Amino acid sequence: MKKLLVLVALVAGITFSGNAQEVGLRFGGSNGLGGVAIDGVFTMGQFSRVHADVAFWDGYMGIDALWDFIYRPIGEEAFNWYVGFGPSTLIGDEFWLGASGELGIEYKFNQVPIALGLDWRPTFWLIDDTQLGVDSFGLNVRWVFGGNGSK
Repeated sequence: MKKLLVLVALVAGITFSGNAQEVGLRFGGSNGLGGVAIDGVFTMGQFSRVHADVAFWDGYMGIDALWDFIYRPIGEEAFNWYVGFGPSTLIGDEFWLGASGELGIEYKFNQVPIALGLDWRPTFWLIDDTQLGVDSFGLNVRWVFGGNGSK
């Protein structure tokens, strides 16, 4: 329980110290879970951010906190692509801990504060069982707070 409180405090600290935030939903796989996750992006600088998710599914809670590097834009559009990595955990009847990678693309609308993204998150689980999960794909729909939506 103490570890969970420390993780929540860390995510909250990042939330309030970041420049621009995005909050929304991630549809699809997260930590090997299906369903929907609460999705948040917290800007750490011009080319990096923390992309965090909390998912609940079938008696489990999954938490990802990935550090992304943003490469922008693709062509003349407001498309950005990103790669990242970070810790992932799955808490329920069993405890799982691993490292996830992330590869994604997103579009931020110029006139409305909405960002849409698609990503793939392979995860290398170290604890409770060592295995590689490569089937986590997601659709992200987020509301953009602060900053320019086209960045």
